[in-house]
Amino acid sequence: QVQLVESGGGLVQAGDSLRLSCAASGRTASVYSMGWFRQAPGKERELVAALTWGGGGIFYADSVKGRFTISRDNPKNMVSLHMTSLKPEDTAVYQCAASTLRLFPLRSPTNYAMWGQGTQVTVSS
Repeated sequence: QVQLVESGGGLVQAGDSLRLSCAASGRTASVYSMGWFRQAPGKERELVAALTWGGGGIFYADSVKGRFTISRDNPKNMVSLHMTSLKPEDTAVYQCAASTLRLFPLRSPTNYAMWGQGTQVTVSS
């Protein structure tokens, strides 16, 4: 099993930047890809960014392209999401997730077996 712990959420104003981090521990060698999902009240959970743990694959949802950057630090077993030019519609609970399935990108949350507890991001207008 892999344990995931997010950090870095908070309350910011529109146009601000925020960095989320996800620390992975446990059987990280089994992970093929990791993603950042978000879920706003009344909306479905959506994949905003993902990458392959070994490199070579990166995915961004259209809504965040050019504003969000996902990156990894393999020695530290961490994945980060740097969010810039934040908008009120980015307000959501953000969760990192890990998948052992050797397919990419995996947009459905059902393909991710391991999840962090989530961190709230609130963007005020």
